[in-house]
Amino acid sequence: MSVNVAIQAHRGSPDPSGGISENTIEAFAHARRLGADGVEFDVRVTADGALVIHHDPNIPGVGRVVDLEVHQLPDHVPLLAAAFGACAGMTVNVEVKNLPTEANYDPDETAAKAVANAIAEADLGEGVVVSSFWPPSLDAVLAIDPALATGLLLADWADPTQSLMMAQDMGVRALHLHQSLVTVALVEETHAAGLKVAVWTVNDPESMMAMATCGVDAIITDDVPLAVATIRVT
Repeated sequence: MSVNVAIQAHRGSPDPSGGISENTIEAFAHARRLGADGVEFDVRVTADGALVIHHDPNIPGVGRVVDLEVHQLPDHVPLLAAAFGACAGMTVNVEVKNLPTEANYDPDETAAKAVANAIAEADLGEGVVVSSFWPPSLDAVLAIDPALATGLLLADWADPTQSLMMAQDMGVRALHLHQSLVTVALVEETHAAGLKVAVWTVNDPESMMAMATCGVDAIITDDVPLAVATIRVT
């Protein structure tokens, strides 16, 4: 069965046995080789205002990203511009990390604003979407560029109907749903509202086919080869 569902590699396609860590240039290149349509990665801002790719607030053995300057970063932690270069031609799903529950929370949304400006400078066109669990981060992005594609991330405890209404009010173009929230009715309702649906993080063939059957636009997965084999006929 072939279905029109995009495959996004979650933090790239790491391969620990091959020495490839998540959220690295090597992981993004590996995702491309494996057949991913796009890459999802996480962005944080350093003490000197650089945008770097890293999921957690802390880099083990080094310190908090927000307290570090670029010259203090380990070699494997890339800058956003390098990540854009490595993902050229693929969809790039940039998740802005900034939550009030984190010690390094920034109410000024420095990272979100910088991401929006970096995307404009990189002239990536429609090949990029900015996602976040925190609505104010997306508001900050859209204040700089209302035309930029954005996706509101929803955890498994979220109310999807309420979130869809909020996303519409915000001008967000997609819901990025935890897979437990996905139903045919919700996907149809979201599409009827003019928004796309991505789902995370889908790693087994039964769930992949279930998401595809529900009509989602993209799945975010840790297993690109399995996704390619399951939902795509080459």
